[in-house]
Formats: sequence, C-alpha cells, structure tokens
Amino acid sequence: MKKRMTITEVAGMIGISPKTIARWEKVGKIKKPKRDWRGWRVYDENDVTQIREFHETVFEV
Repeated sequence: MKKRMTITEVAGMIGISPKTIARWEKVGKIKKPKRDWRGWRVYDENDVTQIREFHETVFEV
C-alpha cells in the first residue's frame, strides 16, 4: 500500500510552503490530488515526484 501524505508533509519534504502547493494546483501547474473523506488533500509518492519535478523546473535546483 502506498503511503498517503498531507499537504504539510509534502511541502516539508520539498522545502516549500503548503500555500505554494495549493496555488500551483489552483492555477493548473500541477494536478489536483485525491481528497479523503474530510475533503483534505492526500498525496502519494507519484504526486510528490510530480511536485518535486515542477519545483526543480521553476527554481532550477
């Protein structure tokens, strides 16, 4: 089973704020994640990879 992570956990792993991830989703830079029964975003490893790759293209890490 894949590990499910919150927006805060993902943001911490990548080194950006949760608001940045939410903004990228809103403007269509990254795909919207699945949501749990509470309506909270939940991310898996594929989502994290996609966000990290986008972050690297923007900031040329």
